[in-house]
Amino acid sequence: MATEIRVPTLGESVTEATVGRWFKKAGDAIAADEPVVELETDKVTVEVPAPAAGTLGEIVVKDGETVEVGALLGMIEAGGAGAAPKSEAPKAAESAKQEAVAQASGSAGASTMKEAAKETADTAGDAGGIESRDMPPAPSAAKIMADNNLSAGQVEGSGKRGQVLKGDVLEALAKGISADSGTSAPSAPAPASTPAPTAVRASSEEGGEERVRMTKLRQTIARRLKDAQNTAAMLTTFNEVDMKAVMELRSKYKDVFEKKHGVKLGFMGFFTKAVTHALKEIPAVNAEIDGTDLIYKSYAHIGVAVGTDKGLVVPVVRNADQMSIAEIEKEIGRLGIAARDGKLGVADMQGGTFTISNGGVYGSLMSTPILNAPQSGILGMHKIQERPVVVGGQIVVRPMMYLALSYDHRIVDGKEAVTFLVRVKESLEDPERLVLDL
Repeated sequence: MATEIRVPTLGESVTEATVGRWFKKAGDAIAADEPVVELETDKVTVEVPAPAAGTLGEIVVKDGETVEVGALLGMIEAGGAGAAPKSEAPKAAESAKQEAVAQASGSAGASTMKEAAKETADTAGDAGGIESRDMPPAPSAAKIMADNNLSAGQVEGSGKRGQVLKGDVLEALAKGISADSGTSAPSAPAPASTPAPTAVRASSEEGGEERVRMTKLRQTIARRLKDAQNTAAMLTTFNEVDMKAVMELRSKYKDVFEKKHGVKLGFMGFFTKAVTHALKEIPAVNAEIDGTDLIYKSYAHIGVAVGTDKGLVVPVVRNADQMSIAEIEKEIGRLGIAARDGKLGVADMQGGTFTISNGGVYGSLMSTPILNAPQSGILGMHKIQERPVVVGGQIVVRPMMYLALSYDHRIVDGKEAVTFLVRVKESLEDPERLVLDL
């Protein structure tokens, strides 16, 4: 008896998805609940688990095709190795992956930007601690490793219990890891006989072009950012903040903080708390336009922009105004790990009232962030850099950061925008105010 694989319900307002890739081929054994296909929506990427054990039969929808919720993706035939007891499935899957790696030929390079989600997780800390690796690579990671003749031991995993994730493999390839040596390859050009990555389609030796279809997520990012520019009367105001007090406070208490709360004390907790304080004083920055009405929010759901290998995502810390710095750090850490692992749910991405974007993790010194519509404000953080400043009539060297507030001038007046940014600056330069709720 065959079992159908269908597109699951993907969340409110999500009606269609694009098939990213199949993790299995027709005839492959499948264990129950094992991921078999990856779907990309305009909000998140989800892995569809097998509803039953068996053998993958017909694949109805190919990679790159668009499907609606409830559509038939493929069939699972009863029997076969996939029907083995669930406890044996991981061993069988791992054995199949090792065999695929042994049979693959050639190695290739790829390029990717280091994920900001990983930076967020490193700053916020892993509440669960570090455990020994006992998880097989994620299906998407295993396929890329097999295509490039890499073994699990050559790639350091960043997932739960050391699991190797897709982003880990792409990052390793970007560093030039070699299938032969397991180390970074020289920066010199590869010999002409080296096979090229399957994703690259060069037209000549001198150069070429690669045409890649935009993912649903990238299409949505492009549309929403352009809509924000076309709709809002967007303006940006700047200020700078002396980070000395925050850095000293963080350095003094980071060990005690981590021991008590199980999470590292980063900068995002301070910035998020400073923003929620300023939003209470300047509610227009937390409002939005709906037709001819203004909607003022009595709560602060703070979006934290995170860059991933699939594009920019903005998970939301809900009711951040009611949280302590420790609670904010824990939630940001959870969302950062989920973004890095591709496990963000639709609920994690909805309802934000204000956004914080940290370009400083990439080394950005100054930028003008684009609004995340329909929000009326977004704060841009940047690189902390030591600069000479005048304090008390003396020139001193201080760790300074430029702040940028982009806002919708239809709602927020210039005076309100400047005051908001000054309040954020004051809170960060006197962080005891955040602890005392002043």
